[in-house]
Amino acid sequence: MKWWTEARFGMFIHWGLYALPARHEWVKNREHITDADYRMYFDQFNPDLYNPKEWARAARAAGMKYFVITTKHHDGFCLFDSKFTDYKATATPYGRDLIAPLVKAMREEGLKVGFYYSLIDWHHPEYVVDRNHPQAGDAAYRETAKGRDMKKYAAYMRDQVREILTNYGSIDCLFFDFSFPGPDGKGRADWESEKLLAMIRELQPDILINDRLDLLDVPGGWDFRTPEQFMPKEWVTMNGRKVPWETCQTFSGSWGYHRDEGTWKSVRQLVAMLIEVVSKGGNLLLNVGPTARGVFDDRSMERLEGIGRWMKFHDRAITGCTQAPAEFLKPDNALLTYNPSTKRLYVHVLEWPLGTMTLEGLGGKVRYAQLLNDASEIAFKDASNPRDLGYLGFLPGDRKDDDGGAVLLRLPVVKPNAEVPVIEIVLK
Repeated sequence: MKWWTEARFGMFIHWGLYALPARHEWVKNREHITDADYRMYFDQFNPDLYNPKEWARAARAAGMKYFVITTKHHDGFCLFDSKFTDYKATATPYGRDLIAPLVKAMREEGLKVGFYYSLIDWHHPEYVVDRNHPQAGDAAYRETAKGRDMKKYAAYMRDQVREILTNYGSIDCLFFDFSFPGPDGKGRADWESEKLLAMIRELQPDILINDRLDLLDVPGGWDFRTPEQFMPKEWVTMNGRKVPWETCQTFSGSWGYHRDEGTWKSVRQLVAMLIEVVSKGGNLLLNVGPTARGVFDDRSMERLEGIGRWMKFHDRAITGCTQAPAEFLKPDNALLTYNPSTKRLYVHVLEWPLGTMTLEGLGGKVRYAQLLNDASEIAFKDASNPRDLGYLGFLPGDRKDDDGGAVLLRLPVVKPNAEVPVIEIVLK
């Protein structure tokens, strides 16, 4: 998992027929749309402005190191040319495989390749109706669907997963979505998860698989945890042990393109979220929902470009970094990341202080300090030396008895021109 834990930042892409109604990717479920009525989006699907090279350039410029694309979402529509269904991009007016050129473009920009595949399928004729189905509350529909066979659907899934893992070269990670065991739900028995997993491991032994096959208790049944749309309080654990984790998050309240959704996070919020995730040893998979014409809309591009401006100067405080050692205490209004290879500590300053900052636990350990955005020196002294206090303009009486393990930084009065300024500490 070395590449994945060093990457720290990836792009999620939710794209499909739901981009046409532009009312959330669960629009078929939320509005109880039948297959017949949903068909009009299939008949109109023609993303004529789709340019995967533009998507790849946007991801790289934002500082992202991998991507994950929805090969098939819950509505059952496939972006790839599957031999096992006609419900696919190649059968729409667009008429072409959408996955192959994107994989090629992303690889050319140096990004690792990830595929999302929905375990759920509201279109397949053998998918047994459950509590999440768009027609779950329609008694007559449930009655007509009584004879469906999940074993046939599970075989269909394996066939399609085999396709996406054999037709596009080496795939780096696989994101399944999602299990919901219990009454009127679905779990490992329905998906035949262990059989599916064994096939995947045989086809691509180095692939990383997320945790949504309902196999948390099976050795090798998952490689990383995936808290969705929330920030864990600390490094995610299983049975008291820290595990690899990735939180998937959106710019707004929708994964798919939503024309009228208004709760868009600011660039600063997104940068701060990325920093916090890395400070807790995790990855951030940040989602873009392209339009039905195949472009990232202005709101998405504004945020990607804003994150990219910050990452241009602060990438090394994210890539290859993780949670700081416990002895380095987080200052107020700041977050810490740490690169164990270079032995550099990064202080991400969320609220710029008035001229000084104290770093606890670093006494005698600092070789050099600088602002990361311009590599300008930051003066520092160990607080245990009264002469150092005077050098920095502190009164000796300001020193507390327990300051011996601290370092005092002298900061410029004016906040650096960055969404979140970062101080790079070179450790001895």
